[in-house]
Parts: sequence; structure tokens; C-alpha cells
Amino acid sequence: MRIFVTTIALLFIFGFFPQHASANERPNVLFIAVDDLRGWVGHLGNHPQANTPNIDRLAELGVSFTKAYCSAPLCNPSRISLLTGIAPFRSGVYGNGEKLREKLPNAITLMQYFRESGYVTRGSGKIFHGRDAYDDKSWDDYFVPTQTRLKATTKKENRLATSAWSPWGKTDLSDEEMFDGKVVSWIVSELEKKHDQPFFLACGLTKPHLPWIVPQEYFERHPLAGVTLPATLKGDLADVPAYGKKLARQVFDPSANRNFAALGGDHANVIANGQWQVAVQAYLATISFADAQIGRVLDALQGSEHADNTIVVLWGDHGWHLGEKEHWRKHALWDVSTRTPLILVAPKVMVAAGRVVRNRTCNQPVSLIDLYPTLVDLCGLPKREKLDGRSLVPLLRNPDQQWNYPVVITYGFKNHAIQTQRYRYIKYHDGGQELYDHETDPNEWTNLIGSIDYQDVIGGLESALPQTNRK
Repeated sequence: MRIFVTTIALLFIFGFFPQHASANERPNVLFIAVDDLRGWVGHLGNHPQANTPNIDRLAELGVSFTKAYCSAPLCNPSRISLLTGIAPFRSGVYGNGEKLREKLPNAITLMQYFRESGYVTRGSGKIFHGRDAYDDKSWDDYFVPTQTRLKATTKKENRLATSAWSPWGKTDLSDEEMFDGKVVSWIVSELEKKHDQPFFLACGLTKPHLPWIVPQEYFERHPLAGVTLPATLKGDLADVPAYGKKLARQVFDPSANRNFAALGGDHANVIANGQWQVAVQAYLATISFADAQIGRVLDALQGSEHADNTIVVLWGDHGWHLGEKEHWRKHALWDVSTRTPLILVAPKVMVAAGRVVRNRTCNQPVSLIDLYPTLVDLCGLPKREKLDGRSLVPLLRNPDQQWNYPVVITYGFKNHAIQTQRYRYIKYHDGGQELYDHETDPNEWTNLIGSIDYQDVIGGLESALPQTNRK
């Protein structure tokens, strides 16, 4: 690990890459996606039992963004917006039902642009959502491991009343037998190879997406008796408008524009079956499993000839509720549904006087849609116009600088949240609104929309809402 840190540090100081660099000067990109990962990672300190030593060691090498938000709190629209640079309100991709090339036939994906710029693009696991994963224009090679059917050894104890399967529990499989383990084994083999061209290598982990079924050792890292539940407030939905309450208690499908009732809601189901603490344990265990796979990838990079010439980015596609606001899953516009870890380790980045930016956090709000222009910038590729994001390179050079760009988050047609450094403003298609002051109310327990003291704030935030919304 010490060698890897040293080489990265030297590159920060001496080896950054010029704008429009030639192909043989360009860095590689290792692109790690983690499904359904909220901010429960060790270095962010958001949960006392979070155990993520490998994500944390990656953060030590670069910049960790503490307020990184998705463009949409659902897999498909979040990933398509990130990978095309086109926001959901412009693309019309709101749910998991829309297809990339049907909705955006002329889009140039991030991998496609790198491929056209002389990179070899390879990937495995979950990068796009569903059948879009194997987009021919994006990949030179895409490895599809065989699916592993998961069965929990504690199925009877952990089954919910509305399900014929266990959404969480232990398995006797080894890491390498798990789907994500197979993905990582292939990624490791790619890192061990010699490459004559710069590469864009994408590793998509499906965990901690449900089902939370992982090898027993990861549950043992989180003893049930010591598991801490997330902070909640009784009656938290009382000041939430009608549509917000509906999202909390039902699973909304933006593609079909209808709600699927969850028989009173996931939270009621979890509570009735006494599964809250068990579920939190399982989620923490599954994060630890994902972290172990990330460790295998980082070890392979460290031991390879590519260690001193590879940008590493790790991102989650959105957050995940575990009972906050009586809500489970994503599918909502609150902070917990939309915030996710984002880490960038970029050899190009440096600050004045040769001081290396490493092991730093950036507390400015940023969007995952910013990754496309950021990677283009870091790798010295010609700038692409008409992307909805902006390069984060200035923040990588100086994480403390002002960054007055509100983040726009969309869930379904004309449902938006605006996130600034201090405030979260939500406006639904039916006119319902919410306002939270994160400086005094980080848990979003008090809706300030009716307070006369915040009307000027509301007006300013409302002006950041999208003016056009594609159906």
C-alpha cells in the first residue's frame, strides 16, 4: 500500500496530464460502481458499525465528496444520466422501463466517447441497468458472469410476510462464487494484463442491492445485538405533503406512472415482523461484502504495472432508506434516497506550490452527472458540449473553494429536488412542497415550507427548477 500511495503522490506533483493529451500520455480509468450504496462507509462516519476499510483506503488517496447526489433515486435513470451526461428532465428517462437507445438514440455515452478517443473500453457487472448493460457502442468487451442463485441459510427467520423469498440472510457460498465475486475476478485478470492502449475498465458491483444475502463472515462483523438503527422521528410524515407520503408508503414506477402499493408499506411490514434490526445488520453486512470485493480490485491495481497511471473513481448510483420517514428502498426525493459516496483519485490533480490534494473531503454539493465532464477533463480529451454536468477538477484541486451550483434531482415527471450547501427543496408535480435546512435539521424532520422566514429562500431555490420537462 505504501508503494501505491507514493507513486500516486509523485504523479500528483510531477505527472499530471495536459489538456488534449496524446493517446500514449493519457491515464487509464478504473470505474467502480456500487449499487444502492448510501453513505454508510467508515470514513464518512454516518453509521457507527460501518466497516469499509477498502473504500476508506481509497478515500485516503484522493478526494471524497461528502455531499454527492444522484440525478434520480432509481437505478436506470441515475445510471443513464451519469453515463450520457443528459439529465432525466431532458432525456425523459424517469424509471427502470425506458431503454437508452430508444429514448436517446444519438447519445454518446461516456465509454463510447473514450472508445472513440483511442481507449479500449471493457466492463463487467452492473454499469448500465438491465439490458442496456451490453450497449454495443459503449464496449469493446463486456464480461457477463453466470448468475448465482442465492438462497439464505436463515430463510425462515428472515422472511417478510409479503414475500415468498428471503430478502436477507447468510449464504454458504464463497466470495468468488458470488456474482460480484466473479465480476471482480475478471476485473483483476484485466488489471494483471499488459495493455498497449489506455483503458477504461468498468467494475459494476450489484451489492448492496437486495437481496442482502452474503457469506456468513460479513454478518459476524456486525453482531446483531450491537446494531444501531438509523435516527427516526415518530410522526415524521405529519408535515409532508400528500404526494411525499405516497412515495414513502408505496413503490412508485415512473416508467408506467403508477404506484404499486406495498400492503401498507415496507416499513409497516418490517416492524410487524420484527425485522428492523435484522435488516440493518444485513445491509451493513452486504456493504462489507462489497467493500471486500473493492479491496480485491485495489490490491490488483496496486500490484500491477498500471498503478501509477490510473485514475480511480468509485460511486454509488443513489442512497437507500432503512426506516427514515417510515420509508424503505430508494424511490423518494429526500436526502437519504439521493446521497451516495463518491471518491476520485486522479493523478492529474494538484494545488498551488506542489501541495498534494490527498486524503481530503469536499463538502460542496455535487452531482453524479458531473462525472462525465470530469473524466473527460482529467484524461485530456476534447471537451464535449451540451453536457448537463460540469467538471469537478476545480474541486479536486481545491476542495474548500466555493461551488455555487445547485444539484437537481428528479424522480418522475415534474418531481424535483434542489440541493444546495444548506437547503433541500422539493416540489412535486401536484404542487406539494418541502423545505429542509440541513444546517439545523440534517435528518429532515421539520418541513419549513410554510414558514414566513424562509419565503425568500424558497423563491431562490424554486428558480433552479428545470423549466422544461420531457415526457
